Amino acid sequence: MIQYALKCSQGHAFDSWFQSAAAYDKLAGAGMVVCAICGDACVEKAIMTPRVRPARKVEARNETPAKEENPVEMSVPPAELEKALSELRRKVEENSDYVGKDFASEARKMHLGDAPERAIYGEAKPEEAKALIEDGVPVAPLPFIPSRKSN
Repeated sequence: MIQYALKCSQGHAFDSWFQSAAAYDKLAGAGMVVCAICGDACVEKAIMTPRVRPARKVEARNETPAKEENPVEMSVPPAELEKALSELRRKVEENSDYVGKDFASEARKMHLGDAPERAIYGEAKPEEAKALIEDGVPVAPLPFIPSRKSN
């Protein structure tokens, strides 16, 4: 097992365990490593200090090794904004249907009456979102990237 310090493109820092370095590379390459805080799929390894056991002489003298300057504190509660985003994400995922990359076509069908109206969320290219707005389809961007749903 190997533990990596990770960070997302939104600046959130967290750590995670992987079976091996190759397992991390495989999961990251498949887009399955996501931010534990916001769900961002753009995650990379953060700079880490190696965990080296102190020398026996240090242990014998009851000295403690120097602590990391900026350790990642996973036990510290997230900021209020992060809590609010997590709650919003939870409510959207519980009360809406994920339509993935078909969001623009599904929203347009509902707007035209070709599909029953319901709460949906998904992904759309910027030009698709702009076209929906120009056509009067009520849409809004979410402040998080949807979790990938699989069968």
